Amino acid sequence: MKVELDCYIRARYPLLWVVTAEEQRAQQEIADLAVAQQKRVWLWSATVGVVNQAVPDREDSSRRDPLLLFKSIVEDKEGGLWVLRDFHPFLKDPVVVRRLRELAFLLGASAKTVILLGPVLKIPPELEKEVTVLDFELPTVVQLQGRVEGIVQKLRETQRVSPDLDRRQQARLVQACLGLTDSEASNALAKAVVQAGGVLSSSAVETVTAEKKQIIRKSGLLEYYDNTELIEHVGGLTTLKGWLRKRVRAFTDEARSFGLPAPKGILLVGVQGCGKSLIARSVAGMWRLPLLRLDAGRLFSSLVGSSEENLRHAIRTAESVAPAVLWVDEIEKGFAGVGSSNISDAGTAARVFGSFVTWLQEKQKPVFVVATANHIGTLPPELVRKGRFDEIFFVDLPSAVERAEIWRIHLARRNRDPDQFDLTTLAMASEGLSGAEIEQAVVAGLYEAFDAGRPLVLGDLLDVLNETVPLSAMMREELDGLRNWAKRRARPASQ
Repeated sequence: MKVELDCYIRARYPLLWVVTAEEQRAQQEIADLAVAQQKRVWLWSATVGVVNQAVPDREDSSRRDPLLLFKSIVEDKEGGLWVLRDFHPFLKDPVVVRRLRELAFLLGASAKTVILLGPVLKIPPELEKEVTVLDFELPTVVQLQGRVEGIVQKLRETQRVSPDLDRRQQARLVQACLGLTDSEASNALAKAVVQAGGVLSSSAVETVTAEKKQIIRKSGLLEYYDNTELIEHVGGLTTLKGWLRKRVRAFTDEARSFGLPAPKGILLVGVQGCGKSLIARSVAGMWRLPLLRLDAGRLFSSLVGSSEENLRHAIRTAESVAPAVLWVDEIEKGFAGVGSSNISDAGTAARVFGSFVTWLQEKQKPVFVVATANHIGTLPPELVRKGRFDEIFFVDLPSAVERAEIWRIHLARRNRDPDQFDLTTLAMASEGLSGAEIEQAVVAGLYEAFDAGRPLVLGDLLDVLNETVPLSAMMREELDGLRNWAKRRARPASQ
């Protein structure tokens, strides 16, 4: 942002809006620019009024009122930067909005620049053409590397201890800090040092990751998942798993040198309970990347402009921890009603959806999107056209061979020896069942055996299967329509 902000100030843009929660770091960068351009920096807030950043202990509370502040800016004879902190609540007042617009006209081509600084972006329609918005990026790898090295150096000087980290572990720690603000990273690293007894050890990665999960979840838009699922726990889907395995090193510098672009993502369409969500979780484990889940329904807010800001915030968070996997579960439900958006919600859903698909097409950061959908009839055509995703896979009901593999996986996960069961018989008896239904059959069989006070036997599982009505039988027409759609538009996930 520093180069871009420097350019706008030199070009004498009158009104800038810097969106960030890192007020102190942003103020420092603005101060550095002011020194380079030989300008003063005035800071304003509703609590202290105006203060010269060079003399922070001299507060002028007489100008706490926004209208008095604007008057003093106009009357100031020297050039300078006026930084208005957390000013957005005052933009609900039409008088303040009008006066700020007039101020932008008066400051045009002058040596004075007004910078609105805060974590919220809510621009009134009257100011949309006068305000230039800049996003203040979170700390980069280089900056976080400097933060970690600074803590290591401080520990060596003050406590005369060396960190219990080799170069590779230190790189992992820096990667774990991505997505945190400078203060959040500092606090997490300090907590890791305290927990390790005054040293920076290999356990710091887990400590920072735990803190990161809490911070990301506080947004209410994204959930952070631990990479606990293994691709070996997914039965069948050999074509899809082979496609993913070929891209294990897709985000490395080696791949860039080879001329490969970073993969964009995949759309998984298919029958409920056949492993789409499981694949999304296991991709992150296979590629050793953080997994973020986006609930598209949470993006929408009743406040005007908040839905679009929620999407921007979610995208910024996902890109800040890149490379990462972004899982959008049941995407068709999140963007339902896009076609009638102009009638039902003044076009909010359409604007949010349009921003999302544009980001899918144009994104530069290595965020791999795994979107899942059960009902293709409600999918907007803009989402499934070429270029949005690298590939669209159709996940059908498992074949007999795949069902035998799924039985083996679920029996082994519940501490049963699969070789003690006739998997071929189970596979034939479970025709038409999804992977989730097979898992529930194993659980139900275990309850039967537990109630009888004996080990699980084949008969328990077969009895459960005789009483099971598969979802594919209840929704046969919908399943046939889904298969017809997939024949022309998607690639089979299984051989």
